[in-house]
This record gives sequence, structure tokens and C-alpha cells, in this order.
Amino acid sequence: MSPSDQPTVTLPGRVRMPLLGFGTWQASGQSAYDAVRTALAVGYRHVDTATMYGNEKEVGRAIRDSGLHRDDVFVTTKIPSDGVRRERHVLEASLAALETGHVDLWLIHWPPAAPGDSVRMWRQVLKARDDGLARAVGVSNYSTAQIDELIQATTEAPTVNQIRWGPMLYDARRQAEHRGRGVVLEGYSPFKSTDLADPVLTRIAEAHGVTPAQVVLRWHVDHGIVVIPKSVTPARIRANADIFGFALTPEERDMIDALGGGPRGGDGNADIDFIV
Repeated sequence: MSPSDQPTVTLPGRVRMPLLGFGTWQASGQSAYDAVRTALAVGYRHVDTATMYGNEKEVGRAIRDSGLHRDDVFVTTKIPSDGVRRERHVLEASLAALETGHVDLWLIHWPPAAPGDSVRMWRQVLKARDDGLARAVGVSNYSTAQIDELIQATTEAPTVNQIRWGPMLYDARRQAEHRGRGVVLEGYSPFKSTDLADPVLTRIAEAHGVTPAQVVLRWHVDHGIVVIPKSVTPARIRANADIFGFALTPEERDMIDALGGGPRGGDGNADIDFIV
């Protein structure tokens, strides 16, 4: 599958977000630059970074040096929770480092702890979107109740909530809560909470001639969940991108869902767009 044919989810404002993204947490300096260059070369068109990662400059340089048009790469960055009352300054610093003109998605990295600060920050994040500095805005590491607080205060739901997610963390109810509020679920650290040697994953991988890690990533995509694996190893970066040559059967997906041990079923079909 070519990068232009990869599945996306459509955010408000007709913003198309690739379901497969490339994470850059814990990558820094030349290593971060090289990893992003490799990722873009093998077909990723979505790169995730954050102010706290300290690698926005390298991520931006890698995107420019890739030769790709800016509009062909979906860029996410995040504001730390201690950025409250400094939101515009933090975003402008991110844009200066990235040199991308705007970001496609700007997230609040963690909910601020002080009462009222989450809503206060969310209002400023919405303003940055309205001013054209971010095409879409959302949150990360928010509970459903914390999302509801933002909706009740502003009538605007985050477009995305980026949380830790994987087969062993699967929760159909939480996925349904996101979908019911129009919030796209984005999963990070897909392998950290996953036993890649689990017999369910290894059997399914063998049936498709792929690796358990590729099965995990395909499982996210088949659920309509954005996933951002990270690596600085070229072979793993290439393997993690190579998940569009197979698809899980409904039975295989259900078997993987069951690894989470939570409530089953009933979350409906994902709203996925395939660009053709």
C-alpha cells in the first residue's frame, strides 16, 4: 500500500489523520533525526512529538530534509501540563523548533492538577486552533470524566485523546465512551503492555506470515484506533510500517480483544477513510 492509500480517520475540519503514526518519545539528537528520516522514507506520514521530548527541532529538520511536501506529513506535538497561562508561548516555541508553520494536531500532554486549570488551558488551545496555529486540538492521558469536564465548560470535545493502549489494556466500554463523544482514541506504547509471546498473538502472526508486533499494530488499525509505535532501529521501523499487506479476521480480532479481560463487544464499526 502506498502512503497516499493508508487508512485515515477524519477529524473535524476535514483533517485527515493517518491511523499509523511514528512515535519519537525518548529519541533525541541525531538519533531522533535519523529515525524520523527512516520512518518517512519507508512510508510513515504521521509523526508524533512533544515539547517535553526535546526533539522538535530534529523532527522538523527530518521532515524538511525528507523532500516531502509539508502537507503530506501529519505532525502532532503536545503542551506539558505546566504550560498553563503560557499556552501561546509554548506553541510558538514548538513551531519555531519544528519550522512547519503550523501543527496538524496539538494536544494537552497531561491534565493540569490545579482545579480549573484544565478548562483554562483547553480554552487557550481552542483559541490557537481558531487562530490557525493548529488544524486540530485534543488531549492526552485524560479520563472520560476529565474529557466531559472540557465538553461541559466549552461545548467542544477534544478531537483526540492519546492514551496508553494495547491488547492487554483493551476496554470496549472506554472505546465506546470515546466514540460516543466524537473523540478519536489514539494509543501509545502499544508493545510495553503487551506480551508479544502470548500464544494468541503468535498463532495469529504465524497464520499471516507476520510478526506478533505487526499483529498488534494491525489490531489497532482494524479497530479504527490511531497507533504510534516508536523505534530508532531501522529494521523495526520498516517492519512496523509493513502492516497493510494483511488484515485480521473478525474472529482473530475478537481473540485479541479477549486478552484485555474487560467487557466485550458492542463498540460498532470504526469511521475509517481510505484515500484513493
